[in-house]
Amino acid sequence: MLSSNILTGDFQMLELKNISKSFHDGESDLKVLRGVDLSLMSGQSLALLGASGNGKSTLLQIAAGLETPDTGQVCILGRPLATQSERELAMLRRRDLGFVFQQFNLLPGLSVSDNLLFQRRLNKQSDRDTWTDEIIRVLDLGSLLQRPVEVLSSGQQQRVAIGRALAHKPQLLFADEPTGNLHDSLSRDVMALMIRLVKESACALFLVTHNREMATFTDRRQLLEEGHLHELP
Repeated sequence: MLSSNILTGDFQMLELKNISKSFHDGESDLKVLRGVDLSLMSGQSLALLGASGNGKSTLLQIAAGLETPDTGQVCILGRPLATQSERELAMLRRRDLGFVFQQFNLLPGLSVSDNLLFQRRLNKQSDRDTWTDEIIRVLDLGSLLQRPVEVLSSGQQQRVAIGRALAHKPQLLFADEPTGNLHDSLSRDVMALMIRLVKESACALFLVTHNREMATFTDRRQLLEEGHLHELP
């Protein structure tokens, strides 16, 4: 059984209030988010679906505190991000958040093992335990651990990026198309691993995906359409 780094039971991990965002193309404004409200509790997973280019990744970046909304408030683990100092935000991202983005952002010149364990080491966690062993097994990284990440295929790099995001047992996991370059069987294994983390450590998952099969793994599904969220069955 995985242990939680924070609270168990119902706790609001993420709250978005009245989030709006526009982009300027030189002549007009393109409004991609229009007063979006969203909440995510501990032990809960949410999949965000929608057409390509409609603002799903933008909403995830805002929710993760990596992009600023035009209006509205973002709270992570009960803290309004607008009130946090840069040092506090850096500590929050290091200790409590996990990220899997479409650009893998692996550290070149380092091995798969060093990339996988990077955030664990920042948080002074041990290099190996039963959880990291499980990650290595499910993602089939055992034979790659000593290889430099820049020689890997894009699918292998994606597996390393997923492993790194999970390794330190984050309280809130953001995943933008995490299974995009993986075959169907491994995609299902990866989703099962992320959902296991959510259920056993009372963390929360905010997933962006175009794949409706992957979305069925999550507790909730929402559709982003014309700047508004709609709950899906």
